[in-house]
Amino acid sequence: MMNNGPEDIQKRSFEIIDAEVPEPRPFQGDQWLVVRRMIHTSADFDLLDLIRFHPQATGRGIESLSRGCTIITDTEMAHAGITSARMNRLGCTVECLMNAPEVRERALRDGVTRASAAVDCALSRIDGGIYVVGNAPTALLRLLERIAEGACRPDLVVGMPVGFVNAARSKDLLVEQGVVPYITIRGRKGGSALAASVINQLAEMALG
Repeated sequence: MMNNGPEDIQKRSFEIIDAEVPEPRPFQGDQWLVVRRMIHTSADFDLLDLIRFHPQATGRGIESLSRGCTIITDTEMAHAGITSARMNRLGCTVECLMNAPEVRERALRDGVTRASAAVDCALSRIDGGIYVVGNAPTALLRLLERIAEGACRPDLVVGMPVGFVNAARSKDLLVEQGVVPYITIRGRKGGSALAASVINQLAEMALG
């Protein structure tokens, strides 16, 4: 009889996903491990047609995490979803600035969303790190603007804003830009849980 501990359940879930997506799969190697984790998180096999990787995304993400990078998230939910035990072992720092006083002040002053203002407030910590967008298209749009201006250069952008207003467009622009590696989901789907699952899987690989 199979045990029902968390590790046993996860292992069996991965086996089911592997069986339901037989070879040849649309993703291979490290990319498949990330995609499988995302399907495990969401139970959504439609993601197989929607996930997009920059060719250097998984390698750059693993390298960045391995050297103890800073990870900025656009939501507290994504922040909470990134497993602290893994981050502590890697020496990584995870931050969400959405509730920081300076973000609130900038958003009110400039008439922008807090998600957009948080990007500007995080600029000094973005270079060489990972920016995770799991909810707000305005965060991803502002981040892309600042990257295009040369104001920051993250190692990786996990861009998965969800919804009906500018979510799909912001992710299309992420794919079209040629500066920073990315992992994204085309269209309306996304969310903080999916974005966090990407970081958790990359961290598992970084830990070896």
